[in-house]
Amino acid sequence: MGGELRYEISQNAYIKLVLHSLKHKTSAVNGVFVGSSCDDAVQIIDSVPLFHNHLGLLPPLEISLIMIEEYYSARGLGIVGYFHANERSDDVELGNVAKNIGDHIYRYFPQAAILLLDNKKLEALPKGKDGLPVMQLYKRDASKNWKLAGSDGGCRLTTKEPAANAVLLDYISSKKWEDVVDFDDHLDDITKDWLNPELFK
Repeated sequence: MGGELRYEISQNAYIKLVLHSLKHKTSAVNGVFVGSSCDDAVQIIDSVPLFHNHLGLLPPLEISLIMIEEYYSARGLGIVGYFHANERSDDVELGNVAKNIGDHIYRYFPQAAILLLDNKKLEALPKGKDGLPVMQLYKRDASKNWKLAGSDGGCRLTTKEPAANAVLLDYISSKKWEDVVDFDDHLDDITKDWLNPELFK
């Protein structure tokens, strides 16, 4: 059963975190995915950009996760996964910070996944017609290690809307990433809304 788990990510959840990584191209950035699970599928409904400085610092991370959990649990949703983009665009390794935060989310949601930005796929987007997400999917295996999924064909990540990459390219060309607010921004200036309600208006 576990090998057949599918992850379906909504267009806005997907685009928001890619834009967040583009806004801070020379920094590692992270975020969380929010959604729910039923049967053999995890539905990723929304996402929240977290940090672009000091990703592993526990106090701000814990504050942000509590606030996110409180807001979304009232709407019947929970944190279902973690997003990470490495500082160097050629770095495709899943580092310890990502694994540790992934472990933390896994304790509350055992179907949790880590999605790692794949910069090669992102850079190839304008040239390709590929509808696949520009993220790599990691799952925790029986020995509690995070492993790249999909090599066995058992674990799949898809975008809910087939045209998500085309929409993403439109937003990139209009520099939409400039409008993304993360928790770092919010903690510096609480008038900045980490929910990004205006981003896709």
